[in-house]
Amino acid sequence: MSVLAILHPGQMGAELGRALVDVGHEVRWLPAGRGAGTRRRAGAAGLVECDGVDGCDVVVSVCPPAVALEVAHTVAGFRGVYVDANAISPEVAGQVAAVVGDRGASYVDGGIVGPPPARAGTTRLYLSGDGADDVAAAFAGSRVDARILAGGGAAASALKMTYAAWTKITAALLVSVRGAARDLGVEEALVAEWALSQPELAGRYRAALGAAEGKGWRWEEEMRQISRTFAAAGQPPGFGAAAAELFARWPRPVDD
Repeated sequence: MSVLAILHPGQMGAELGRALVDVGHEVRWLPAGRGAGTRRRAGAAGLVECDGVDGCDVVVSVCPPAVALEVAHTVAGFRGVYVDANAISPEVAGQVAAVVGDRGASYVDGGIVGPPPARAGTTRLYLSGDGADDVAAAFAGSRVDARILAGGGAAASALKMTYAAWTKITAALLVSVRGAARDLGVEEALVAEWALSQPELAGRYRAALGAAEGKGWRWEEEMRQISRTFAAAGQPPGFGAAAAELFARWPRPVDD
């Protein structure tokens, strides 16, 4: 059994923690500064409340990408394995690695593809860097499919960014296209043409709009991270920037 901590258990983090608890690990969380919603999720997942990360073998950061670097600064003195599983660019992953490395921890880069893992076969946790094997071993037998990537210490973040660029930027484009048609007075005609020539788009639009309404507040910064990733790779950064502008229209809901 390993002792792990999840920083800070939102929907994804809580389900990752539950998956680890279910295969026999002790999983902790830190309540300082967290709301009632976080406490409710952590309790339901079987996570153990604690004041710090002393005694933990592994710390997993699962938080909004805008605060990934800030969260890394909160574990001063931790000397175990720090896994950043956030939707951040390889550049920011390098900054997080420097922060935790300067304080004595080992860094493992992570990238999550799929929904919160309520069942097996839906969610992959990609890992890269020294120590990735040990982190993957902690998930062995769980409903999280932990996969190790070659290609450098930030390979998991690079994969996450390029994967999400397609799934989420195309969602933003669909929402924007339908909105433009509405404002131009041709929405009904567009939907009718979709039914004739692109019948799958009606369902994809509904899913995209629902995702934007529920997760746009979180995806806004993720799109900016994608923009940075593309720029660093010599690709046009405007796709991510435009999607960020669209997702910014949906504010973060109040966590009760």
